[in-house]
Amino acid sequence: MSCLKMAAGHKNKSQTMRKTVLIILAATITLIATFTGVGYLWSQSGLHLGLHGWIAYGLGCFASIALSIGLFYLTFRSSRSGHDDLVSREFEGD
Repeated sequence: MSCLKMAAGHKNKSQTMRKTVLIILAATITLIATFTGVGYLWSQSGLHLGLHGWIAYGLGCFASIALSIGLFYLTFRSSRSGHDDLVSREFEGD
């Protein structure tokens, strides 16, 4: 492998890593802004959420995101392992 190809591969990896970090940072900022906005709107409407409410709210958000990540992972894993192809071939035979 030539030095140019190795340098190009390293450059692509660093660009991908930079994009990933920026996406994670943007998502984190959006999440913080959402929590702040929800808290502000609730306080303006006269409703006050206690500590346990905020904990439940955060755990619910975390559980939703974790479930989404898990389901996407299973979808991609099933697609790459060929399980989807096996099922579609069985139905084509009928």
